[in-house]
Amino acid sequence: MKIETQLPLGHLDPGLRAAAGVLDLARVGDEARLAEALGYDRIVTEETKDDPFTVLALAAHTTRRIGLATGVAIAFPRAPAVTALAAWTLQRLSNGRFTLGLGSQVKGHIERRYGMRWSPAGPWMRDYVGALRAIWTCWQAGGSKLDYRSEHYTLSLMVPLFAPPPIAHPHIPIQLAAVNPYMCQVAGEVADGIRAHPVCTPQYIADLMLPAARKGAAKNGRELAEFEMAVMPLIATAPDKAGLAARVRDVRARIAFYASTPTYLIAFESQGYGEVARTLQTYSRAQRWDEMPAHVSDEMLDRYAVIGTHDEIAGKLRERFAAVATHLEFAIPIAKDADKAALQDLLASLRQ
Repeated sequence: MKIETQLPLGHLDPGLRAAAGVLDLARVGDEARLAEALGYDRIVTEETKDDPFTVLALAAHTTRRIGLATGVAIAFPRAPAVTALAAWTLQRLSNGRFTLGLGSQVKGHIERRYGMRWSPAGPWMRDYVGALRAIWTCWQAGGSKLDYRSEHYTLSLMVPLFAPPPIAHPHIPIQLAAVNPYMCQVAGEVADGIRAHPVCTPQYIADLMLPAARKGAAKNGRELAEFEMAVMPLIATAPDKAGLAARVRDVRARIAFYASTPTYLIAFESQGYGEVARTLQTYSRAQRWDEMPAHVSDEMLDRYAVIGTHDEIAGKLRERFAAVATHLEFAIPIAKDADKAALQDLLASLRQ
């Protein structure tokens, strides 16, 4: 497996509620160089409080080897031409190290946060990726005629002023964020990989997600030999048992939050926790946040999270994910030089 990290390096999932701070943009270059020096394969940025393309541009400028990926950028609020240009620029800046991770977001956010009309996400994403590919093909061919027509997009205008020149690495890999099998099928049809949600257990990936991707690939006559499955598991780890308690508390709270989200219900139903998820949905609607973690039993915690001390965690992660994942996100907090050394050892252990 290849190993990924988000910035700031050592950033951990905050538990039930989102972290209050934002990324220190002045330190992105230093953080990216450190991630590269420690041996990470890829830096991933999510779209929450900062624009992911801006963050990756800062990281690309200060690194030479490490991969860069949005994990993920929200597709639908951006016109395909806008996303295409941002990705093209990053691919040129990074000399071919960029991967475009796209997510659909849920209906409530598309309608009430972005002010857009909702359409079923799977067909929309299929059209969106097709539009990106058509625009990039047009640019690489020297701005030749653009002609892409689908249910959601009709693109027929490209003039020299707005057509960037061809680049050395014109194939920009696309990964799709997915939980439900239909989006996994779309990824198999048109994308280069899947960015799995943290609630996707190895069993869920093997039994539902990968078969759906293979179904989509077969539909379009594609091979999945280079297809990526990037996972970001929920992890609780610390140097010793005494330090695990706080991390376990945060991870239990995060599982409760995810279980309360209707979009992820299938990932809990398939593992036998549908009723727990439905109960937590009612608690979420009532904003009874503090009561939610207690509904996540130790058995449920163990199903969705990987828990262990530093000398245990790499082996546990390999055991769970080696058969289903090509990329795995992992980090520990870094407060001193000894933490950097410990992280470097853990990265080496994960690759064994």
